[in-house]
Amino acid sequence: MQRDDSTHERLADRLANILTKLNMGYQLSIKELASEFGVSTRTISRDFDRLNTYLPLLQDDENKRYYLESNYLGKIAPKDIRNFAQLSGIGHLYPSLDMSFLRELLDSRAQQIYCAKGYSFEDASQFKELFKIVGKAIQEHSQIGFVYKGEPRLVQPYRLIHHHGSWYLAAVQKDQLRTYRISHIQLMHPTHEYPQFIPDQNIVKLVEDDDSIWFGQDKQEIILSIDSQVAFYFKQRSILPGQQIVRELVDGSLLVSSTINHDMQLLPLIRFWIPHVAIISPAHLQNELEVGLKEYLER
Repeated sequence: MQRDDSTHERLADRLANILTKLNMGYQLSIKELASEFGVSTRTISRDFDRLNTYLPLLQDDENKRYYLESNYLGKIAPKDIRNFAQLSGIGHLYPSLDMSFLRELLDSRAQQIYCAKGYSFEDASQFKELFKIVGKAIQEHSQIGFVYKGEPRLVQPYRLIHHHGSWYLAAVQKDQLRTYRISHIQLMHPTHEYPQFIPDQNIVKLVEDDDSIWFGQDKQEIILSIDSQVAFYFKQRSILPGQQIVRELVDGSLLVSSTINHDMQLLPLIRFWIPHVAIISPAHLQNELEVGLKEYLER
């Protein structure tokens, strides 16, 4: 077993080393790599087969050396994988995304160790053309026009945001930062040329720093009580937006604070945890929750 672990570790090291060389623009010879790593040429050939599954590798017809397509040179780095994980909303799934852990994930046996389930995302393939147009407008600081829920909008686009399985556009309309769900956006055809704008760096910072999509709302602190029966889950991870444990009571229950921009950030989560969670303050929010539940039961 120890020998098998060592073999896999050497494989991960070798692949990482070859990938680094390719990324730097080297043209690699199977024979030279076999000599460098002390393995057979068949082993290196299998390494290239693995890499060729994921990378646009080319091979020189004359000297048979492998190299990476020029458009990809210098573009593959640990930070790229971290960025991808963050954009995909899966960065928090893993204990770390440092170089050693990334190398482990890229190892051929990773699928025998890790598995993520229960994550539902909307099918973003339908937005391919929309992403291309909106992305170009964001890069060029160009306004963009579209129809949203039946109404024409002209906005200054700032970011495409992936939030809880859905994609949104953060954009400024009439001096207010708003979010628009991508699935509700209909581009005007034909696409017009719109004027450019100068990005407001305060808005850029707000979009990058805020972990919600409820921009333009004043933050409010909510105090909640958590029953001892479910306290473990709230101690194990942050279930509520901006969650902080205020106090753990003698009976094992918790007082927890949550910082939100909009009531809808919190109410659906509380409904899921009923009857184990209640809002202490502000009282009107607990009342709003109870009224909504009564209306539902009376239907």
